[in-house]
Amino acid sequence: MRTFRKLTVALAAPAGTWPHPGWPAPDDPYVGRVVPLTASVGTGEVMDVVILHREDPSVAVRELPATDVPAIVISPCRDTEAIVEVFLHGAGYLVEGDYCTCMLSSAVVGATVGHTYLSPAACAALREGARRLPTGGEALLRLRELLTPRERQIMELLSTGLGAQEIGLRLRLSEKTVRNNLSNIYAKLDARGSTDAVLRWLGAAPVLRA
Repeated sequence: MRTFRKLTVALAAPAGTWPHPGWPAPDDPYVGRVVPLTASVGTGEVMDVVILHREDPSVAVRELPATDVPAIVISPCRDTEAIVEVFLHGAGYLVEGDYCTCMLSSAVVGATVGHTYLSPAACAALREGARRLPTGGEALLRLRELLTPRERQIMELLSTGLGAQEIGLRLRLSEKTVRNNLSNIYAKLDARGSTDAVLRWLGAAPVLRA
């Protein structure tokens, strides 16, 4: 039987503020251990994902790793502009009280394969930010028409914060089929990944990148 290496998460959280002291659970199928994100963590230690637990998301943005290690920000802040800023930097965003530890583990797994995970409230804030901006009118419609009906279904679900596995369950498709569709979508939308694709799908990319 093939065995999978469980993921190691580096955590940056002020003392006493981390809301999930029992995470990951011993039977968590994906996350094996959490270690403090400190200068002493380094030599030989493989960090799969970094989690930043911060009251102020702008502080987390400044602390995002300069390496290609994916990151997730957890914060009580629901401010639309702050969440959009984190998202534009390629990090996932979970609003405190808006997710469970199972979702947290899913977010970690998704981050390792390039998915920028959003909790429902963070997703709603992102959509609200896009709604306030010019949507591109006919140009946006033409962009969406590049996709097949199935690809448009997948993009609708991706833009609500779901990952490939969850999208597959919703549409009764294999995770591999969803990922193949996402690759095609990224190529058609000229997107570098899920973050780019969602912003283009919402019609926000040109404005938010300005």
